[in-house]
This record gives sequence, C-alpha cells and structure tokens, in this order.
Amino acid sequence: MRAYFGPAKAGQGTQSNRAAVCSRQTISKPLTHLILPMTEASTLPPLSSSPPLQGERVTFTGTLASMTHKQAHEVTEGQGGQAQQHVGKHSTMVVVGEEGWPLEADGKTSVKLRHAVEFINQGLPLRIIKESDWLRLVGLEQRERETQRLHTPAMLQQLLGVPVSLVRRWERLGLIRAVQHVYRLPYFDVQEVAGVRKLHELLIAGVSRAQIEASLIDLKSLLPSSELPLAQLEVLERDSKVVVRDEKGLLDPRSGQRLFDFERQAAAASEADEDPDVVPFSIDAPAEVDHSHWTAEDWMDQGCRLLEQNDSHAAIEAFRLALMDRPCDSELHFYLADALYRSNNPQAALERLHVAVEHDYDDLQAWTQMGCIRQELGDSQGALDAFEIALKAHPAYADAMYHKAAVLAALGRREESLLLWRDYLKHDSRGPWADAAREQLGEVP
Repeated sequence: MRAYFGPAKAGQGTQSNRAAVCSRQTISKPLTHLILPMTEASTLPPLSSSPPLQGERVTFTGTLASMTHKQAHEVTEGQGGQAQQHVGKHSTMVVVGEEGWPLEADGKTSVKLRHAVEFINQGLPLRIIKESDWLRLVGLEQRERETQRLHTPAMLQQLLGVPVSLVRRWERLGLIRAVQHVYRLPYFDVQEVAGVRKLHELLIAGVSRAQIEASLIDLKSLLPSSELPLAQLEVLERDSKVVVRDEKGLLDPRSGQRLFDFERQAAAASEADEDPDVVPFSIDAPAEVDHSHWTAEDWMDQGCRLLEQNDSHAAIEAFRLALMDRPCDSELHFYLADALYRSNNPQAALERLHVAVEHDYDDLQAWTQMGCIRQELGDSQGALDAFEIALKAHPAYADAMYHKAAVLAALGRREESLLLWRDYLKHDSRGPWADAAREQLGEVP
C-alpha cells in the first residue's frame, strides 16, 4: 500500500459536478370554488403524474459533481426528457455542472453556455439551471446530499487530483477554509476546492486574470446565486506571479532565482544617455539570495512550493531550516515527512512522523500516514495499530477506515475488512477510493 500523501498519480482525479435550487410558487389562498363534492369527485378518473422532464430537451455543460454526463443522460431519458449533446434552437434546458467553474481552456465560458445565451437573447424558451436544481427536479436529493459531504485533504487528492500539500497551502493563503476541524484534521467543501483548482489551472496555463474575471462576471449574470471568487482570483494571481525587489533587483521567492529587471534597465539606460559616467545596469549571472531575514513561515512556504514543483530534496532543506525556529511544530514535521517519503526515504519519513505525534498526539493525519508507511515496509500489525489510534480519536475518519480495511483484506481477514468498507462508503461515496470499496463489496461502481 502506497502512502497517501504526495502528488496524485495521473488519472487519479475524477470529474464531477453540483447544482442550485428551483424556486416554486406557493398558493396563498385556498381555492374552495374548485373543490368538488365527494360524490362528483369520486366519478373522476385518477390523475396521472407526468415524468418531471416530460417534453424537456436537456444539455449538460461543465463537470458534474454528482455523476458523469453519460449517467445524467440516462437519468434524463428515464425521467421523460431527451438528452442532447449540444445546445440547439429546440433545447429547453441547460444544466451547469458544479465541479469547478464551466470555463474553457482559454478562460472563456463554455461553448454550450454561449450558445444558450444567444438563443435566450433570440427569445427562445431556454432555461439555464445549476446541477443541484436539476437533481432536485428529478428527485435525486440524496445524490445532492452526497456531493455536499465534507472531505479531508487526502480524500480531495483522490477525488480532484489536488495534492495534499497544495490543499494545505491554499488553506494557509485563505483561498479555502475548512468547514470544520476534528483535532487538527480539516474538512473542506469539495465545490469550493474544485472552484479554486479551476482558477489555479487557468492561471498556470497563462490565461489572463482579466479574461477569467470577465467570464466569471458573465456566469454571475446567468447564475445569480453563484458567489464570484474574485478575491480568490486576486490571491491566486499574486501568488503565482509574486516577486520581490531588493537592492540587487527582482527576485522570485519561490525559486530563489534572479529575474531581469526591465524597468530598472530602462531607467539606467535613460540616465546613461544624460550622463556618460553612468554605467547601465545589467545581469550577467544569478546573484546569491539573502535568506537571512526569512522566518520559519517563509521557509515552510518555500518548502511547500518546492514540493509542488516535485523538488523534494530542496524542500527537505527548507523544512529543516523552518524547524530550527519552530522545533515543536508538528505540522512542520509532517511536511518534512512528506518530503522525505517523496525522496524515497520511507524509514526517515516514518521517524519524522513519530516526532510529529510526540508533539501532537492527536495528529490524525500523521497516525494514518504512519500506518500506510508501516504497511509498505511490511509491518502490518504496526499499520493496524496506527490506524486504530486514529479511529479511536475520530471513529468517523474515512481515510483511516479505508487503509485499515485494505490491510485487513491483505491479511485475509475478509469479514472485518467488509465491515470497514461498508462503514467507509457511509462517509465517502465518490471517487477512486469509493469505487475500490464497492469492488471489494462486489458492487458495481
């Protein structure tokens, strides 16, 4: 069993979506004049209920949080509607998925949404609703509740492909906020994390903030109940492009590399034109970076950035420097264990996790990670002990349930493992881990 922290493997992330609320009108006055006498009413034929999507031509756009597009098409057909791949003049409903924002790779709103707006402007009877509205319309409130379950960083890594270290970094930056904590273990809203992930991917791909912002404003007009993440966008952009200026010029604090300072070079060149004794500023080679003023927080942040860039060896040194100022910080020891594990040193990672729980016995993620590494090193009983400590502190901790069930299955203790797989699915019903649990139970994912 491979330990669960670190970057997600290719193909691990799954795609999914969410939705909003259909408004209904209520009758304010009793319509007594429509009530028939009992004898007359009894002669009427029974009312037949039509499927909720009878006569609807439905198109889905964006990533759905509750199911795949293929499954959504099957539900639509089963509820009397007609599922369409594209938006046309005869379409009556466009359902917007809620796993992230429905933006294309260039930052523009999806093609289906743009076509829908064109048809609405032409006066055609086309509605745009959120996935959650659609789920309620077709009577899948339970599926909606499942998509709204809270997830730990490890569960988010499996579901969305966002590395644990990046989830924790976004939390420190204030981009996402844990809905609740159990001891130090944070639980997040999947929809919020998926939205930040989409913005992050677009910025990293080089899409301008102005383009993303314009698209988000367009979405707000189409889906008024949506919250604009403009503050998140600003922080993400600043974080992805932040540089600092010192007496030697511009510096990228993430890599420690010197950058060409075109503004200073232009000023120096202009000054040289006026004064022949002034030598224009130039950069011949990267200068040494002065880290003497960096705090433990700076080094921890640098270590997390390096982990995101898969430079685990440099991250190890950054976390060690942070620990020189904060030797009792269990979170820093956990990060260092992560970096050591990624550098193929599981024994050192295990020792560092022991230090983490020495400083914070209720560090549930450290105990669970310890169990994963012990199992990987062939110590099944040690793994079970670690998982049991985590579950004793937090009986509903799905991550520990999953890994303990896997160890029990490997040991041939099938009945015990099946009980845990069932318990696990009560807390996490989406993503690769949930699919694996269903396979163990003989269910079709």
